[in-house]
Amino acid sequence: MIKVLFVSFESLPFVKTGGLADVVYALPKALDKENFEVRVVMPLFKSIKEKYYEGMKYLDHIYVHSGFINEEANIYSYINEGVEYLFIENDTYFNRDGVYGYADDAARFSFYNVAVLEMMIKMDYYPDICHEHDYHAAVLPALCKIRYEAIEKIRKIKHILTIHNLAYQGEYDKQVLFDYLAFDYKYYENGDLRFNDYCNFMKIGIVYADYVTTVSKTYAKEIQTPELGCKLDVILRYRAADLYGIVNGIDTDSFDPANDPNIAKKYSLRNYIAGKRENKLALQRQLGIEEKPDTMLIGMVSRLTFQKGADIFLSAIQEIMRHDIQVAVLGTGESKHEYSFKMLENENKGRFVYYCGYNEGLAHNMYAGLDMLVMPSLFEPCGISQLIAMRYGTLPLVRETGGLKDTVEPLNEYDNSGNGFSFGPYATEDFLNVFNYAYTQYYEYPERWKMLIKNAMKTDVSFEKSAREYEVLYRKVLEK
Repeated sequence: MIKVLFVSFESLPFVKTGGLADVVYALPKALDKENFEVRVVMPLFKSIKEKYYEGMKYLDHIYVHSGFINEEANIYSYINEGVEYLFIENDTYFNRDGVYGYADDAARFSFYNVAVLEMMIKMDYYPDICHEHDYHAAVLPALCKIRYEAIEKIRKIKHILTIHNLAYQGEYDKQVLFDYLAFDYKYYENGDLRFNDYCNFMKIGIVYADYVTTVSKTYAKEIQTPELGCKLDVILRYRAADLYGIVNGIDTDSFDPANDPNIAKKYSLRNYIAGKRENKLALQRQLGIEEKPDTMLIGMVSRLTFQKGADIFLSAIQEIMRHDIQVAVLGTGESKHEYSFKMLENENKGRFVYYCGYNEGLAHNMYAGLDMLVMPSLFEPCGISQLIAMRYGTLPLVRETGGLKDTVEPLNEYDNSGNGFSFGPYATEDFLNVFNYAYTQYYEYPERWKMLIKNAMKTDVSFEKSAREYEVLYRKVLEK
């Protein structure tokens, strides 16, 4: 039995700020239980304590001494859907309303990494593999190989670091390396822990992990370029032989139109035409727009940021609204984008709706009721929304970048293959060209559109394939 410990700052159903939580929730469930024993370790945040504390089992108490950090912590266990979650309780760093964005984040992340190792020692639990997720956990391989290398059971642990979004790296003053992580200065001096005279958690993880993965094959190539490498492209090219792209999936139990309690009409491939129609009417009623089942209804479910293509969508929207179309947007983001979407709603009453915020039930209703989901991202490591949309028979319109390129196959008119639409250059003209093409397909070729819906719903968007690829990598890293 291969023991794997997922080290992550978030996971569903406990806490989520982005796609990382979906992966850490779904991947352990999808791994072969006969050959892999998987646990997840994460901080015990305030919101988690409020909801799950009574159901947790106390395991142990640890002391964490690391530079200027002198703290205690309790370790708790909670079983969720067959997976054991270990929680590190420390009120100094984790008993807060939010997850990230605090002035002492460097100390919080440092404490967490060291606490994971102290937990292993106290509980005499040593995984074969630590699977670290994003920069919050990225210094763990270096701690194992430098500070804790005298402990054989820790020194023998293999490490896989998964980069979910390279744009977030954890860059801090170099004193973090000494004040909170207690590294010897020589490792900064020789360059192993230094990046442009700063401490960069992601860079440290890339250097010290045995393997580095990211969440799609295309993104694995993109981050080795100066354009999308976020200043780490040289280091990633250096580790190219140990860099793998494994596309994410989704939890198909949570996102299943045949069993989704949130949507108006459950449906599957047997009755998808009627199911989509009823859910579209229900969504139009919920949004307060005209109930017109034959009018094309498109939407976005996204953070409204430059990365997600909110600006390119806004630059094209006036042209789009000249068509026989309805638009729904769900999300929050940059204030200028939120303001623009609010103005669009005021100018297009009955045809354009903007919901400023996030509503899980409404999101499910949009995936089921929209005809097309728009994702014109500047860059997208993997993307989750396009996978959910396809699961519900909503066709994605995406830019060909990262995981969007790997998961969305554009329509081929010659054999009616494909599960969506895509465009290349990040330009309004290119986006409008593919939008107009999709619009024409919807109105002039309804049978082809139905075939695309069927293709989308047949697409394997589960984590099963990804899990098999990770299992191969887990076995490979043990041989390294």
